[in-house]
Amino acid sequence: MIVVKIGGGAGIGEDVYTRFAKDIATLNQPVLVVHGGNAEFSTLCEQLGLPVRKITSKSGRVTRYTDAETMDAMLMAYCGKVNKRAVAAFRAEGVNAVGMSAIDGGIAVGTRKAEIRGTDTDGKMKVLRDDHAGSVKEFDPSLITTLMDAGYVVLVSPPGLAEGGVPINFDGDKLALGLAEAMGADALLFFSDTPGLLQDRYDESTLITRVDASDPESALAAAADRMVVKVEQAIKAVEAGVQQVIFADARIDAPITAALQGKGTVIA
Repeated sequence: MIVVKIGGGAGIGEDVYTRFAKDIATLNQPVLVVHGGNAEFSTLCEQLGLPVRKITSKSGRVTRYTDAETMDAMLMAYCGKVNKRAVAAFRAEGVNAVGMSAIDGGIAVGTRKAEIRGTDTDGKMKVLRDDHAGSVKEFDPSLITTLMDAGYVVLVSPPGLAEGGVPINFDGDKLALGLAEAMGADALLFFSDTPGLLQDRYDESTLITRVDASDPESALAAAADRMVVKVEQAIKAVEAGVQQVIFADARIDAPITAALQGKGTVIA
């Protein structure tokens, strides 16, 4: 079984789900799709006049502050437009797809952050409460397994659920990792708008084809910016027993097939 994470950046192209659907239709093994929606989310927030607030912690990690209004926008973007457009694209290619969020069936359950501290976009130190973000503590793939056993290809996205029925924003890569571990996946594939992990993020010819998960320090040294978190998740997946983690290109035809044939960055 393969878990595929499709990024939500604008650079992957509008027809990305059609490309993945055509590829999945040719595969002879079950595939779970986890998808993002950040580009649509940001666009919708702008249209609704909701400013994007990013908080930088002392350690340098950047997180997005998600108040109640912003969470409503996330639900609309991820669970509404992106998820249902993706399901429609899959079904148009003959793939029997069903879409949901990680809230459904308690797929991802965690705790909400009481507050976040860090430097705001104005450069000032802030303590922000009422943040609809958190960390997932428990993954339950039973609903996904039931649907996959019935012949469906499942497409799932954040958010997850916290105590009191509060939706929480959390990283889609962590959702993919958690489900890959919980379902005993053979491979975890991360797709974005690059051919894989690059030595120079602005030069696609600097592709790193293989990373040794047994040497985390060197592996993380090869990553930069947003890729650091992705490499951390990849290392955790290998340590948890996932045989293969691959960073690959979402912009090409037959992206899953190409990745499984070694086109991208393999972490093992």
